[in-house]
Amino acid sequence: MIRYRTLFSLILLFIFGLNSGQAQNPSSQKAAFKDRPKLVVGIVVDQMRYDYLPRYWDKFEAGGFKRLITQGYNFKNNHYNYFPTYTGPGHAAIYTGTTPSVNGIVGNSWYDRSIDKKMYVVSDTTVTSVGTDADKEVGQMSPANLLSTTVTDALKNADKNSKVIAVSIKDRASVLPGGHLADGAYWYDGESGNFISSSWYMDALPQWVRNFNEEGLAKELSQKTWNTLLPIEEYEESNPDDSPYEGAYSWEETPTFPHELAKSGRESYGIISASPFGNTLVKELAKQALDAEALGTNEATDFLSISFSSTDYIGHQFGPHSIEVQDTYLRLDRDLADLFNYLDQKVGKGNYMVMLTADHGAVDVPAELMDKKLPGGYFNSGNVIKALKQYMHEQYGKEEWIEAYTNQQVYLDRDLIKAEGMVLQEVQDNAANFLRHFDAIKSTNTAHNLQYENYTEDYQAMYQRGFLFDRSGDVYIQLKPGYLGSSSHTGTSHGSPYTYDTHVPLLFYGWNVPQGETSRKTFIPQIAPTIATMLGIPLPSGTPANVLMFSD
Repeated sequence: MIRYRTLFSLILLFIFGLNSGQAQNPSSQKAAFKDRPKLVVGIVVDQMRYDYLPRYWDKFEAGGFKRLITQGYNFKNNHYNYFPTYTGPGHAAIYTGTTPSVNGIVGNSWYDRSIDKKMYVVSDTTVTSVGTDADKEVGQMSPANLLSTTVTDALKNADKNSKVIAVSIKDRASVLPGGHLADGAYWYDGESGNFISSSWYMDALPQWVRNFNEEGLAKELSQKTWNTLLPIEEYEESNPDDSPYEGAYSWEETPTFPHELAKSGRESYGIISASPFGNTLVKELAKQALDAEALGTNEATDFLSISFSSTDYIGHQFGPHSIEVQDTYLRLDRDLADLFNYLDQKVGKGNYMVMLTADHGAVDVPAELMDKKLPGGYFNSGNVIKALKQYMHEQYGKEEWIEAYTNQQVYLDRDLIKAEGMVLQEVQDNAANFLRHFDAIKSTNTAHNLQYENYTEDYQAMYQRGFLFDRSGDVYIQLKPGYLGSSSHTGTSHGSPYTYDTHVPLLFYGWNVPQGETSRKTFIPQIAPTIATMLGIPLPSGTPANVLMFSD
């Protein structure tokens, strides 16, 4: 037993770079296992492609992204290993250390056959809103749909004195990282300009959240004019300001600076979410949480989850090569620097660890790809599903064989197919074969194959890792690279198994993290077991426990 413990301790030292002349004597193993940071800060930047780091590098200041990279560890070739690459599945995979096939988060929403309608990823009608009207759906959220535990659950389970707080604009980007046992998960209600929660976590908002809401920072930021942080001619890394590939805000004639948010004409404060000031708002709430919850000041390790969502809204609107996206990241860089300086003051440099990644990337605007004579285009799913319905009417009769289409998946009426004495696998195969002939579609596959075949590599393995029989569809559509299922030819989206959606940053910094980088391919589900192993706590329940190695 003693030899086993000694070997395990040495493996941990190698994995986490602690053996650079400072390896502990085996006799001090117990102390090593008790050595933990005061605070772990998990940061997710919504829709952040890895290539934004080198592209905007010269415009970043020293204290934000550059601090993480030059003083921390950069996993340069980090990827999602499943389909679909959306916000809900991304946050779930980061914190559970496993894929949708295990944690159950197969989309931002999916068709729920038991209720004959879509299920939103964190929707829970059994809970009530906290911080807004109790019957408002905006607060009826919980992690009930999450089928495996998170690293934050593991921390709470290991030490009842540890605190877990999660903050974000988006509900799903707060609820899923917070896990089942969070002390507080808070998200933004754009109608009121307040951060709210649900009865899953508490009966009433803590006073510090109420104070933050009453200070009215959201209302102040929503009235700002968004102009470029630097002189606009310095944004040489991006397209010209007035680009045909960008979508204008609803109150504007052109997608150009300055953007006067006060002219949105809305009575709510939701516009802040689609501006870089939404990230600033979340950062300020995170700082308030540090103070009010005394995070990182006690014996137990605490966990603060922060998800910056405004980058996603802006990316969808303007596209990856817009000045708006670049300016948003330059401003986020300054917000991160401010946050890290605050952590230095409140927790102490070296006493906290930061992990930063993204929930997915994004494709270049297909219209721009097409104009450059690069592969890409648009998929008209409405017309294709209409044609599929007609084909099935001709083959099987005038019944409604298709219940839903979502996440590039066709949901067949399994009960009807069974009642008619038909074989589900054969109907799936016929539908898949029909769909394969459309130009934008690269390939199709069926639920039967994903349930019973064993795909070990290539894209079908990624689809299989994102598949759960009772939540996923019957026929999967894989579009060709560069294609989007969108009716709009401006802005971008995501969700594919291709590298522009899967390749995202993964940066570690701070407590027991060596300086360095690797180009070895790593995967998002490695994050949670790595953090758990570093903290010496149980692994999340669904993870295969493949930890990251901080070495070349």
